[in-house]
Amino acid sequence: MMKKLPIPLLIIALSIFSCTDSDQDHTDDAHRIATAPFITFSIVNTIPHDTAAFTEGLSFYKGRLFESTGSPAIPSNNGTWIGEIDLATGAVSKKIDLGNSYFGEGMTFLQDRVYQLTYQSGKGFVYDAANFRKIREFSYKGEGWGLTHDGSSLIMSAGTSNLYYIHPDSLNFFKMLAVQDHNGYVSDLNELEYIDGYIYCNKWQTPHILKIDPATGYVAGVLDFTKLVNEIRTKYPYAEEMNGIAHDPESKKTFVTGKKWPFLYEIRF
Repeated sequence: MMKKLPIPLLIIALSIFSCTDSDQDHTDDAHRIATAPFITFSIVNTIPHDTAAFTEGLSFYKGRLFESTGSPAIPSNNGTWIGEIDLATGAVSKKIDLGNSYFGEGMTFLQDRVYQLTYQSGKGFVYDAANFRKIREFSYKGEGWGLTHDGSSLIMSAGTSNLYYIHPDSLNFFKMLAVQDHNGYVSDLNELEYIDGYIYCNKWQTPHILKIDPATGYVAGVLDFTKLVNEIRTKYPYAEEMNGIAHDPESKKTFVTGKKWPFLYEIRF
């Protein structure tokens, strides 16, 4: 299995604050955070999913579902691309195809642009959402993992316990949010989706999606997909970890999936 080894994200010398290592154990802070409750959910629909897609991001744009993938050195994967998923059949129409030149990561749509991260290349891409023409590139230190937005700012994860806010025009980092639960700082934050005022996040190599309060960084709830993940791993041994969350604010539909999973699951919670 491909293993990501997070590199401390020394992104820029922020004038607003000085970054510190938030992954250390701060027992006093942790004791003041309540244990996050489990969130009840149900699976209401399934659609086929490309089992060669190493899913790194999932996002809705104008009612259409898009997926971004990575390109690890595994023969059964089909490269780095961003494509539109047919919600009736699961068929993918690729809009951007980087092949094996980059290990693609999270992506999101904001202000009619598509923003895409890469894993360890220190490079991101911006495209026109109307025609998927590349507009520009941008750089960052460390690793790129997940990407979402709150309507005005991009929000990025890097495999640590921190989330980073980015201005969508200047592409400068301007704020860091440290994520904590009752045990302390939460590492391995991965794919992200902003839903109704909260940041939902896949915790890497777990069956959990965390509901994070952006005002505090505290984990406010947990969706536990242990049963589903165990069933998938039993029936489809090629399937890898859970990754991918997408929510359509208009239809209120939410989909989740995983790397090389055979299905996308529409959930209700």
